[in-house]
Amino acid sequence: MSTLLIVIIALALLFDYINGFHDAANSIATIVSTKVLTPFQAVVWAAFFNIIAYWIFQDHAVANTISKTVFKEFITLPVILSGLLAAIFWNLLTWWFGIPSSSSHTLIGGFAGAAIMHAILDKGLHISWSKIVESDTIIKTILFIFLAPLIGMFIAIFISIVTIIRNMWLRVGIIVLSTVLTVLLFDKFETDKIHEGTVKFVKLDKYKSDFTSLQSGFNAGKSDSTEKANYEKAKKKLESAQYSFDQLHPLINDYDELGADSIASYAYSKGLLKDIEVSRLKDEVRNANNYLVIEALASENTAKANEFEIAKVETEKYKAPLQAYLNHQLSIDSTIAAINSIYPIDPKNLEKVKKRIEKFNIQKSFSKEIEKSDNGIIVWGVLFAALFFIIIYIYVEKIKTPTSYTVSNMFKRLQLFSSAAFSIGHGGNDAQKVMGIIGAALISSGSIQEFNQLPNWVPIACYLSIGLGTMSGGWKIVKTMGTKITKVTPLEGVAAETAGAFTLFFTGQMGIPVSTTHTITGSIIGVGATKRLSAVRWGVTSSLMVAWILTIPVSALLAAIMYAISTLFL
Repeated sequence: MSTLLIVIIALALLFDYINGFHDAANSIATIVSTKVLTPFQAVVWAAFFNIIAYWIFQDHAVANTISKTVFKEFITLPVILSGLLAAIFWNLLTWWFGIPSSSSHTLIGGFAGAAIMHAILDKGLHISWSKIVESDTIIKTILFIFLAPLIGMFIAIFISIVTIIRNMWLRVGIIVLSTVLTVLLFDKFETDKIHEGTVKFVKLDKYKSDFTSLQSGFNAGKSDSTEKANYEKAKKKLESAQYSFDQLHPLINDYDELGADSIASYAYSKGLLKDIEVSRLKDEVRNANNYLVIEALASENTAKANEFEIAKVETEKYKAPLQAYLNHQLSIDSTIAAINSIYPIDPKNLEKVKKRIEKFNIQKSFSKEIEKSDNGIIVWGVLFAALFFIIIYIYVEKIKTPTSYTVSNMFKRLQLFSSAAFSIGHGGNDAQKVMGIIGAALISSGSIQEFNQLPNWVPIACYLSIGLGTMSGGWKIVKTMGTKITKVTPLEGVAAETAGAFTLFFTGQMGIPVSTTHTITGSIIGVGATKRLSAVRWGVTSSLMVAWILTIPVSALLAAIMYAISTLFL
């Protein structure tokens, strides 16, 4: 490892530690303020369910969003370093003043600012910012700075009102209806994500883009035989991908009945995966031969850029021998030899390439792609939560004689459950982002080639860092969120945490980057406003809003300055 890479990894873990000051405190603020758990017990509780989230959320949305904020061409180690330094500085500053700002937004702003400065210094002022950063991601992120807390607030108000309804059976009826609507909503999310994953798997989106770009050139010069041949080839690929998707579309709608393996088996038996089989195998082979590493390093120097351009063209020719292998016309050794004669395989990668080819199975790959979108665990969790709440309400109010003590005790116990749910949502949204940063740095340096090669020490170090951060200094923000916004009772803690958890699950399923800080803050405001508007300290709330709005632009500006300074030394 280079010295710069080691420094970036250390800073990433430091950022993760500081993130504990901010985000990990979110899920324990109300449960500590209501004295249901001691601070230490709450930390252990939150940390446990943060880790449980790893097995619940298959798609790490926050890490993916941060990694895709900047186009690959402009991601370098100095850019990552500058973004981290800016994020650390802003997080420490807001922590010092007890302001719950968003670590996710800080990172996004930092990376975007450093990348824009890198692009300006490299390409000049004329370059459009939309060619440097993913504008849709930035716009969505900015939009949900306001929408996430509002969603949390309205859900918290709804839960609070339902909870205090005197007619217990009416309350149960509303819970049942809300649960049914929630399950239907999450089922829609699941279907949409499977559709999106299938479009990418059969490369329908890529072929559409290729066809559109060639169509304009073809229309401008129809007499050019090469242009016409490329156009016809792109058209054929698009038509084939569209046909495959159209055949799979009705099966996807019946995913819950059929399952991923059944859909993948049908697709393979009908030849719907045949046209993209060799293309995906080609990608596997060249990625095993440092293709992604060369691509990542291409923006740093001309030699690597030239090497990448050659590799991009030549490795496309891998398709012929690989197709022969898939048709059982070539042995594995003959296939390796043929590939090596087209574009040389690094000797140290020979075994890796061979294993990729031998283990490749398009049917299993498609099945795994579908399963990534499965949110069955979340849906069952929603159903369990609804049933759990209903049983508790019936037991306390119908089986036992309700008293102020039993009702208060009930909500204290329910708060353990709601806090756990929010911790799972928090873990599913935020715990993976530093893993993504370290992974991007390892790829940029050439240490690994893709995220699935991430060493085991990375997640262990990240979880440890965020846990230590929570135990070390998050209590300033616990105080702000648990007492300064509004005084929170166990009943209101349940409402706030449940609303926050639902918002995180909801936005996570939509693939929208949101802040756990903003979400729980909005939820706490909601429970305070349910009592009366004056119960919320709006002066504190307005200060929080200012910090939220400033986070992305200030982080971007700081990172841009830091990157400009770093060019003098790196």
